[in-house]
Amino acid sequence: MKEALFYQKLEGQKVKCELCPHNCLIVEGRRGVCGVRENQEGKLLSLVYGKIIAAHVDPIEKKPLFHFLPGSRAYSIATVGCNFRCLFCQNYDISQVSKQYPDIIGEERSPEEVVEEALRNDCQSISYTYTEPTIFFEFAYDCARLAVQKGLKNNFVTNGYINPEPLKLIAPYLQGANVDLKSFRDEFYKKVTGAFLEPVLSTLKLMVELGIWVEVTTLLIPGLNDSMEELTDIANFIKSELGAEVPWHVSAFYPTYKMTDRPRTPAETLIKAREIGLKAGLKYVFVGNIPIAGSEDTYCRECQKLLIQRSGFQVLQNNIIKHHCSYCGVEIKGVWD
Repeated sequence: MKEALFYQKLEGQKVKCELCPHNCLIVEGRRGVCGVRENQEGKLLSLVYGKIIAAHVDPIEKKPLFHFLPGSRAYSIATVGCNFRCLFCQNYDISQVSKQYPDIIGEERSPEEVVEEALRNDCQSISYTYTEPTIFFEFAYDCARLAVQKGLKNNFVTNGYINPEPLKLIAPYLQGANVDLKSFRDEFYKKVTGAFLEPVLSTLKLMVELGIWVEVTTLLIPGLNDSMEELTDIANFIKSELGAEVPWHVSAFYPTYKMTDRPRTPAETLIKAREIGLKAGLKYVFVGNIPIAGSEDTYCRECQKLLIQRSGFQVLQNNIIKHHCSYCGVEIKGVWD
C-alpha cells in the first residue's frame, strides 16, 4: 500500500479523493468507486501500488495505437480495479474484481522491475492498459518517470476519466494515449458506464493541449451508440476540438459480461462509420475487430499514397521517414521515433 496522491483530509476521518471526476467522499474503512483506494484512519491509500495482475509484451497496434512507434512492442501492465463499470467490459474479470472481493490480488513488482522487463524484451514503450491506468496512478507515475530516464516512452489506454491536475503531473512522461470515447451521449455514459461524458471530452482536449499524442477509439454497439447522427457528432468533435489528424478507431462490439443481449457489430456499420469520419474531414479513420481490406492502413493525407500497411497487429511496410511521407514529403503527425 502507498499513500495516494490527490486527496483531501476532512473532518471525522473522512477523505475526498480528487484523482478522477467521481471525486469520491470516502468514510474511514471504505473504498472509492474504483475499489482500490481505501480510507484507513483518515489517510487515503492505493491498495494496488506495485500489485500487477497482468503483464505482457504486446504489439503497439493492439492498443490500438497506429501512429505511435508503429511495428514496435509495448510492455503492457495493469492492476485490478476501474473507475467505470461498463456493462460490456472485455476485461471485467480483473477490472471489476476489486468491487466484488476485499482481497487485492496481483504480483508484487517495483517500478525498476517493470522498466527492466520492458528493456529486456526489446520494448520501446510501456503501456498502462487492460484496466483503467488512472486508478493505479501512483505506480504508473513512478514507472513512467523511470522509463523516460531509460529511454522508453509511455502510453495510457484509458477511459479518459481523470482530473486535470493528475493529468498535468504525468503529462511530461506520457507520450501517447488511446482514449475510449464510448459515446457522445451523456445518457449512455450514465447507464452503461456509471460515469459522465463531459469529463472525458475535457480530458481529450487537455491531452492535446499538453502535447500528448492522442488516438480515439469508439466501440460501436448496435442500437446504442451507432446511429449516423451520433457518429457524425463524434467525428465533428474530433476534427474541431482535437484536430483532423487525430486517428479515430471504430471497433466492432462482441457480446460479453452483462451485455449479451446485443448482436455483434455488422461490418456495414463499421464501413459507414469510417465513411462518416472521412466525410467530416478526419484524415485517419481505422476499423478494428473485423478485417476489412485497407481499413487499417495509413495513407498520405496529401498524395494518397500508401504509407503504413497493416495486417492484424503486424506492420507489413512503413513509408514514413523522419515524420514525413517518403513520396511527397508532407509531415505526418504522430510519434515515429
